[in-house]
Amino acid sequence: MLELYGKTLSSRLLLGTAQYPSPAIMAEAIRASRTEIVTVSLRRETAGAGSGGGFWSLIRSLNVDVLPNTAGCHSVKEAVTTARMARELFATNWIKLEVIGNPDTLQPDVFGLVEAARILSDEGFEVFPYTTDDLIVAERLLEAGCRVLMPWCAPIGSARGPSNPDALRSLRGYFPDTPLIVDAGLGRPSHAAIVMELGYDAVLLNTAVAKAGDPVRMASAFADAVDAGHAAHEAGLLEPRDMAVPSTPIFGKAVLT
Repeated sequence: MLELYGKTLSSRLLLGTAQYPSPAIMAEAIRASRTEIVTVSLRRETAGAGSGGGFWSLIRSLNVDVLPNTAGCHSVKEAVTTARMARELFATNWIKLEVIGNPDTLQPDVFGLVEAARILSDEGFEVFPYTTDDLIVAERLLEAGCRVLMPWCAPIGSARGPSNPDALRSLRGYFPDTPLIVDAGLGRPSHAAIVMELGYDAVLLNTAVAKAGDPVRMASAFADAVDAGHAAHEAGLLEPRDMAVPSTPIFGKAVLT
């Protein structure tokens, strides 16, 4: 079971709610993914009247927890203000914190991220920070009050998959007791399986599912891959070897003279 800020979850897949062909397909994909947490951008959707109200009603009908995010925020002030609005609208202390530092790569501004995380943690928020795979930044985020880390494995929406597995492995090894969720850069179910095999606790997806030819089937495929990768890690993976090792015993083999 996965525990995030005191909440126990059976699914290790978190799913975004943007870019789907229709609200109905989004709902089917969420069900197929077996997720228990979906992310919602306050800048894209509103929880008030009109189409935003319809979206919010649909999300609530799916019986999932909502993780609001500060997607699109490029400054500490903007991210903190958005988080405060999200708490009021969605009635949750959870916030997926994004402070974007570069408009082309969407790489997080790690300095602003740490500052915003400290402000929000002091105000009682439970912060899920979208960060890089940098160990020092991770330490600063934990010092700021974060109890979960969400490193990228490649730029948002790139679908490249893990571009630096060694860095992800180091992060996992350095913070064995901190929930680590890979956020951004996954394009295929095999990518999700790889990071789960590294010992990550969960993954967060959006584009790879929403923009698939069949989002519902892709959501199901990712769910299976996440479960398989986690099970493989728990089972104990065989480490790569430099030399061949026979799979059958050599004792008792025929000796030709």
